[in-house]
Amino acid sequence: FAGYISQVLKNYTDHACDGEYVSLRCPHRTTISIQSSFYGRIVPSHQLCPSRYPHSYATLIKEDVACSVGTSLQKMLDECQDRRSCQFLVNSRLFGMDPCPGTSKYLLVWYKCRPNEYKSKVACEDDKLRLTCKKSMVIAIYSAVFGRTQGGSLECPYQNLGMPMIECQSATALQLMIKRCHGKRSCSIYASTYEFGDPCYPGIQKHLNVIYTCATFYPVDNTPLLLPVDETRPPALSSSSMEPVGVGTEMALLSNILAAYAFIT
Repeated sequence: FAGYISQVLKNYTDHACDGEYVSLRCPHRTTISIQSSFYGRIVPSHQLCPSRYPHSYATLIKEDVACSVGTSLQKMLDECQDRRSCQFLVNSRLFGMDPCPGTSKYLLVWYKCRPNEYKSKVACEDDKLRLTCKKSMVIAIYSAVFGRTQGGSLECPYQNLGMPMIECQSATALQLMIKRCHGKRSCSIYASTYEFGDPCYPGIQKHLNVIYTCATFYPVDNTPLLLPVDETRPPALSSSSMEPVGVGTEMALLSNILAAYAFIT
């Protein structure tokens, strides 16, 4: 379970030069969620993706290092969004008109792995948010936002009190929700500035939006289906007896492991 959580929370980055394949892949029961993308060149070729053709020094000086394509994000969404894996050859023809012919370019992609089955809950400011999972399942937080987003929230409509509509978000909301809820069957927290601090100007109404999934917890002698196929984990050992611990003790250890992981994150 801890291995699965680390795969879900991780922010992935991949890149490929012109003429190379870019390959994105997510673990079992998750799909690709594209966060951002860039195609072009903003650094000299001797730093990243040198041209496959020999160039004189004079030619290198003239290469375009302010070159980008505005369609790269949409192309990545078309090719990879909501799939478990995707692969394709990178070249300028994929992205429409070449903004800098003669300059070798590269693709940069930032993505996360989203659980196939996830839930979303919203609490308005000062209301209590409660998350619950069925028996034998535990909470795995995917994302958490406390503040005010540009799109707002249908559950918590913005009341115009003379304040401009400004986007503001807490930088610690995800870490706090991980610490409170990871590995538990249920948890609750108030969507308040006491818990999350106030990331907005005074008077701006905020809300808490949490996306999570309920993951099956497997005893130590079972094969955890949620882990990637190629990932194996040794049985948990107690520090005193060095024998495999029982399921009840392992749940306590799991909470400690996840708390430590949240702190490191």
